[in-house]
Amino acid sequence: MTLKYTVLGAGAMGLRFGVLLQELAGAEVEFVDNWAPQVETIKAQGGVYVSRDHENRHLVPVKIFSPEEYQGSPDVWIVFAKQMTLQDLLDKTAHAFDPASQYVFTGMNGMGHLEKINQYFPADRVAAGTCLIGTVLNKAGDVDFIGKAGAGSINLAAQNNQDAPWLDQLVADFTVANINPHLNHNCEGTLFTKLVFNSVINTLCTLFEIQMGQFINYQGAERLSRQLINEAFDVAERAGVQLLSTREEEWQTVKYVSEVSNPLHYPSMYQDMSKDRPTEVDYINGYIYELGKKYDYEASTHDFLRGLVHLAENTRQFRK
Repeated sequence: MTLKYTVLGAGAMGLRFGVLLQELAGAEVEFVDNWAPQVETIKAQGGVYVSRDHENRHLVPVKIFSPEEYQGSPDVWIVFAKQMTLQDLLDKTAHAFDPASQYVFTGMNGMGHLEKINQYFPADRVAAGTCLIGTVLNKAGDVDFIGKAGAGSINLAAQNNQDAPWLDQLVADFTVANINPHLNHNCEGTLFTKLVFNSVINTLCTLFEIQMGQFINYQGAERLSRQLINEAFDVAERAGVQLLSTREEEWQTVKYVSEVSNPLHYPSMYQDMSKDRPTEVDYINGYIYELGKKYDYEASTHDFLRGLVHLAENTRQFRK
């Protein structure tokens, strides 16, 4: 029997997970979002328009609510908010939280979100994952799934690294929904491994406003990637974080995803930048740098790129 889900943060990834669970796994799914245009547009349309690789655009009926009006009670909350908006979204939806009977799965980018979720749910009721799945929110109420059906995968773990029946059922539901989950027992390492990937691809593609395939086409892409990967691994080793990959495997992942899996994809940080929204760079490259400082290590390339992204954010005002 499938679990009942509420997606908290109905952006690109939240919609993808929710729609797939609803359509393929037959799960009962509701959506909550604090971006008013998204909620209002989906309500007015009677659902969300879904495409795959810009084709077969069709309307999928979904139930969506603002945080303040939501009165549902799911088995599992699926959290896909942006790092900058998560606290506000949690606070406004808190009236519907029941940590005695509900669980949380989050697949957000960056680091720092578990600490916010733990204000409402204890670690033994939380699981976190990382997604190698490309999805684009074209505009309010219109999402594009990148890649063929079944493309991409996620790594996930319970926050306390323990097995649990609810997590087994979540993995089963995700499997039927073609999300391709891989369960492990290393939550911190799972999140940090994706953090390293994002610190390369998200940041560099955003700065130069390019697709992943355009980045990997550059003859110096390997040198730039390895410099960032090495700094991040240096930080992880000092912090005692055991990653899921080696330095070489991380570079090969960057290369494969950029060349083969999602060469036409603009990463999520670029999508935020292009829409004049704040990026999550402080929770990605900035997090790596700040963690390194705690161990007297300067991940200076990450700090420099963080500054460049903020410079790019600031200069967009002069283009108008």
